Amino acid sequence: MNTDLAYGRTSFKFNYEQDRFAVINNNSNLAGPLSDFEIGASFDDPIASPPLDEVVDSDDSVLIVVSDATRATASAQVVNLLVRRLVQSGVSPANIAIIFATGIHRHVSEKEKSELLTPFILQRLRILQHDAYDRTKLATLGKTNSGVTAEVNGALKEFSRVILTGGITFHYFAGFTGGRKSICPGLASAKTIEATHMLALDFETGGRRAGVRTGQLDGNPVHEECERIASLVAPAFGINTIVDEQKRAVKVFCGDWRLAHRAACEYYLDQCSVPVSAKRDIVLVSCGGFPHDINLIQAHKALDMAALACNDGGTIILLAECSDGLGRPDFLKWFEANDSRALEARLVNGYEVNGQTAWALLTKAERYRVCLVSELPNDDVKRMRMVPVRSITEALEAAGSGNGFIMPRGAAVLPRVQTT
Repeated sequence: MNTDLAYGRTSFKFNYEQDRFAVINNNSNLAGPLSDFEIGASFDDPIASPPLDEVVDSDDSVLIVVSDATRATASAQVVNLLVRRLVQSGVSPANIAIIFATGIHRHVSEKEKSELLTPFILQRLRILQHDAYDRTKLATLGKTNSGVTAEVNGALKEFSRVILTGGITFHYFAGFTGGRKSICPGLASAKTIEATHMLALDFETGGRRAGVRTGQLDGNPVHEECERIASLVAPAFGINTIVDEQKRAVKVFCGDWRLAHRAACEYYLDQCSVPVSAKRDIVLVSCGGFPHDINLIQAHKALDMAALACNDGGTIILLAECSDGLGRPDFLKWFEANDSRALEARLVNGYEVNGQTAWALLTKAERYRVCLVSELPNDDVKRMRMVPVRSITEALEAAGSGNGFIMPRGAAVLPRVQTT
């Protein structure tokens, strides 16, 4: 058998023996890409919310929150239809703006803006950038019940209606993407992002805090705190998309920003969880191509999923182009630690968001033999305790003769080992 495994904007063709490799992929019977009419119809039949036309008035000002280039959300189609509907409802284009929920990521480039929004929208609306470190552009909404100061982009207070757009997939410690993540971490300050993300670690006993896991919302302290912060903004409407391998919208959940998001997550968990009878010695995983492998920090999410299907001491072969490099210029500093325990101790004394990603990566590099096919410098890959390889064949030769899994969509599919 053969399969194409996405790598950046290209792919690798992999020929494999069926009696040695099994494919872990989403086998749901999702329909094809949604038409403009179908997406528009979802605006009229939302979840636990009045229709979009009744949510906004002609004298409203509307801020639309859009994910950055590290996410595939079908935003070009969705935002175009959303803006047209708002104008039909009487909202002046002069009173509509779009802001990119970049969190602590870099700014969105001009080329990316055009791809994410279409030139039509880009030329007609005001486009805002978020800077999590620019305190002159931030506003404080107060504190959550758990004591976290909610600092967000000041634009969220300047508009009478805030509409969230985003995509649903798994997240390795927040449970799922989409929904409240458009506000926190998307439009939060670096300080607030740090305060919410550090809830993923248990600094007393070490490792992950209880409830922090892929595909879990209830009892997940990271999700719950981000949701508390988003509630202080009180978004007027939420639009959550599920996309296929071609990044086209195949399902849309609109309406109440909380309940529509939860419905989308429940559906995604049902459709994109794949049972496996037992772990295997080799896991070959693609992030799903661009933008999922735009940088190593994003690519790590696929590595996290692959680890769920790999035996301890086994080999994970990660295909991640990383055209944008590591994702942070200072990411490598965390790998100066001797091991993951030393890195965790360092986080206790000086927590940083990307330090947690480095810790999560290092724990896997210690537990498995991680072979990375990428465009990163070999020395950087070795510094992160991974093995740089230039082909799948090279990695398999070093992996031995064990059986394995193939994961074509990385972080988009959750392998669940069946236990008796």
